[in-house]
Amino acid sequence: MNTQSRIKILLVDDDPGVLQLLSMRLAAMNFEVICADSGDSALAKLQLECANIVISDLRMDGMDGIELFEKIQQQYPGLPVIVLTAHGSIKEAVNATQKGVFSFLTKPVDKDELLSSIQQALNLSANTALSTGIENNIITCSAKMQQLLEQTKLLAQSDINIMIRGESGTGKELLASALQAASSRADQPFIAINCSAIPAELLESELFGHIKGAFTGASRDNKGLFASADGGTVFLDEIGDMPAPLQVKLLRVLQEQKIRPVGSHQDINIDVRVLSATHQNLEEAISEGRFREDLYYRLNVASLCLPALRERRADIQLLAKHFLDQIAARNSYSAKKFSPAALCALMAYDWPGNIRQLSNIVEQLAALTPAAIIGEAQTIAALPKSSIPSKEMPPLADARKLFEREYLEQILLQTQGNVTDAARQAGRNRSDFHKLIKKHQLNPDLLRNAKKLSGE
Repeated sequence: MNTQSRIKILLVDDDPGVLQLLSMRLAAMNFEVICADSGDSALAKLQLECANIVISDLRMDGMDGIELFEKIQQQYPGLPVIVLTAHGSIKEAVNATQKGVFSFLTKPVDKDELLSSIQQALNLSANTALSTGIENNIITCSAKMQQLLEQTKLLAQSDINIMIRGESGTGKELLASALQAASSRADQPFIAINCSAIPAELLESELFGHIKGAFTGASRDNKGLFASADGGTVFLDEIGDMPAPLQVKLLRVLQEQKIRPVGSHQDINIDVRVLSATHQNLEEAISEGRFREDLYYRLNVASLCLPALRERRADIQLLAKHFLDQIAARNSYSAKKFSPAALCALMAYDWPGNIRQLSNIVEQLAALTPAAIIGEAQTIAALPKSSIPSKEMPPLADARKLFEREYLEQILLQTQGNVTDAARQAGRNRSDFHKLIKKHQLNPDLLRNAKKLSGE
């Protein structure tokens, strides 16, 4: 079973003996098995590992199998769950399957029955090996980003048009490219077009092509970017800046899957999936008459919203190190490193320009720092003070809560999720430190493999 070698199964059971026995049985079937001894541990592992299927015991201390399934369904829609129990009943089985559990099997589980159930779940699941390219392209240890990537995997398997929202610099084109790479069009062209970067009078010709003599300077035929992307994906960045006359023509292309080059009287059939992106409020643009409502609904069949970098601060350290490694590889010298204080300064900044701004600052620091270690002073000096948005001071209670969470997140990152070391550095006993972690809903397991997620 060659395909099974790529399938990851998250196995959840609070009985160590059963966990070991079932994991050995699944491994013998050539599956990759990830073990968790509780519901909380399973959720933490899902934030680190891209499992294709979950097999969970029903009766467990703390979170039971149904409660775990409901949380998985909220955070990872489409991830199939098989529930096992030694206390099976018709009532429990009906209740579980009505909630959406893929199948309900009674212990001791028959080997052939279990394998059949797994295969059926995988056949209906969107989380197949086709989706693995998304994690390879996106660097994150943020729970919010992990949830977004799960939604992206599901949407990658369909062919609907998708709008990606987010502030400038959040990585909308990167997410679009990852979505294409995880889709059935992965081996076809991916063409990105910035609608605001091409003069309005040239945009139609660039998108749909022109024939020789169509206008002054048209010395030869040009097939256009849509025709060049036939069979693949077109990504229209800053779609809100598209001129109104061209919006009408784009709507026709989406409706009929045909283009007409400028100057031509013949239509050309195309097969193109359209992804679009904007940082604008298109609903507001529609109400002001700047964007067509019918085009909006054609483009926005489904949407993905990228969080700002300040909303995923745990990723700042990972991305900064990644950019340093990229710069070193590009220039063929040993990678530089940030001092712990420098990383703290990066994580404390609000990054109004998001990932693009972080990349530029890291590039600047790498060029201007002759030493192997980039220190706090250089880092603070490189951060533009004028771009920090002015805002009212928050209430003291809110500020204290925010500082406490960011402090815990930062110290857990520095200790790679080691709670004992983090508690020692914070000057708190381990029990109190655990209470603080629980209060702020942090997952040490998520941060334990941060180096792996950053590619280090």
